[in-house]
Amino acid sequence: MPKVKAEKKTRQHGEVQRQGINFNKDLGQHILKNPLIVNSMVDKAALRSTDVVIEIGPGTGNMTVKLLERVKKVIAYEIDPRLVAELQKRVQGTPLQHKLEIVCGDFLKTELPFFDVCVANIPYQISSPLVFKLLLHRPFFRCAILMFQREFAQRLVAQPGDNLYCRLSVNTQLLSRVDHIMKVGKNNFRPPPKVESSVVRLEPRNPPPPINFQEWDGLVRLAFLRKNKMLRAIFKQNNIVEMLEKNYRIHCSLNSIPVPDELDLKKQIEEILDKEDFDMKRANKMDIDDFLKLLHCFNSHNLHFS
Repeated sequence: MPKVKAEKKTRQHGEVQRQGINFNKDLGQHILKNPLIVNSMVDKAALRSTDVVIEIGPGTGNMTVKLLERVKKVIAYEIDPRLVAELQKRVQGTPLQHKLEIVCGDFLKTELPFFDVCVANIPYQISSPLVFKLLLHRPFFRCAILMFQREFAQRLVAQPGDNLYCRLSVNTQLLSRVDHIMKVGKNNFRPPPKVESSVVRLEPRNPPPPINFQEWDGLVRLAFLRKNKMLRAIFKQNNIVEMLEKNYRIHCSLNSIPVPDELDLKKQIEEILDKEDFDMKRANKMDIDDFLKLLHCFNSHNLHFS
């Protein structure tokens, strides 16, 4: 008898295929289809049976099911109602059903509960706000294993002097320990994205550095406006001097500090930078300790950035 050609199997979830769901690229819907990478991400999270895990953008549930098999509870955030229904059907009637909570809505607009670990193949267009929503969350979580666009991941781990070193690098490394875990090719997704990807591990620093993050970010943002320019050139710009003078007067008013009649803030800023040897430095070569020292220098002269 002639052999009957076997029907080609697909790794995509059967229900999705039967219903013909079209993934929405505008929502960053690129489903991670390679089970080896899914398993590797779950393994890197070092999960415990008592953990509460959050997942952002679970899609058809390939990673969700693996997480549910290992932990106490998974809270999955999905913005697409079609995929919410798909995920519900995938676990319906199984022992995993009671361990899954699905939140339908925008993760960035949602107040987060307590959780231990975050594991996610995230929509790339929300990468930056998502990172800082997680890192500024309290109480602290243990770690996050996240899939990012390759270049974004490289920015997270970039060091002073690297071409990709930027405000994102400094702020992320201030708040967490960051490790690049693995590279992931575009063909591991359905539909494949236009860019290569990487998996990164974030571990929040606990306790966090004893600074006001908004003020820290104000300083770093100014320094990286032109990261290759010397700080003295950046801080002599009139709009920056005016901003610092406004903040200075507010600070003095709130703390009953007399303001000099002939205030020359531009000269004072130059003297601060020169005295502490920051005048010739450039943001792209400064590490976190440099920025902490610079912020302290300004603050000690009642100059603030928020």
